[in-house]
Amino acid sequence: MLEIDAIDAGYGRAQVLRQLSLTVRSGEILCLLGRNGAGKTTTMKAVMGLLPLMGGKVTLDGTETSSLPPHEVPRTGIGYIPQGRRLFSGLTVAQNLEIGMRARRSPPQTREQVLELFPRLRERLGQQANTLSGGEQQMLATARALCLRPKALLLDEPTEGLQPTMIEAIRQVIVKMRETGVAVLLVEQRVDAVLSVADRVAFIENGRNGETLPAEALRADHSIVERYVGV
Repeated sequence: MLEIDAIDAGYGRAQVLRQLSLTVRSGEILCLLGRNGAGKTTTMKAVMGLLPLMGGKVTLDGTETSSLPPHEVPRTGIGYIPQGRRLFSGLTVAQNLEIGMRARRSPPQTREQVLELFPRLRERLGQQANTLSGGEQQMLATARALCLRPKALLLDEPTEGLQPTMIEAIRQVIVKMRETGVAVLLVEQRVDAVLSVADRVAFIENGRNGETLPAEALRADHSIVERYVGV
């Protein structure tokens, strides 16, 4: 279970998150929705230690991770797929996966399990990451995070700019991660796609908690979504 407990965070003196709390249970997909600038990406960066907390804490299965330096957070079992993918563009597909493997010293069979989820990457193991298509790069970013054998997985806009077939492939992998007991925190602008996979949806507004509701409630009443993300 990933728990975000009353965190404050921001950039320099500009505070963005204010007493934000979220809980993502093992085997659950929690979607974080809000307008642009609401603090969604800041939340992801704060969980990963890329932004120091001004207050509060983050724990994974009861162990505090927010007291660790950023490079040690993935070793606890938190995988992060940032917006824009952030691959090592000059390295091959295989080398990018190896970096994920080394973070938690994953056994060789982990890479095989990941490549079964993304067979297209197996065909491109020797290819440089910057020569892949946008969809393939997103697959690689996801695969690299899965090489950590994550207990919790953070995805920031994973379907941005992808064609429908790639979106469906990413969606299927996210659902499979839930089935294996991974706690998934998903930020996504495509509301309809979110509601098709989410268990619960948490809204964020001006860096603060909004409502957290079962996804089926939002499927039944779309006006709630419009209240938080409508223009």
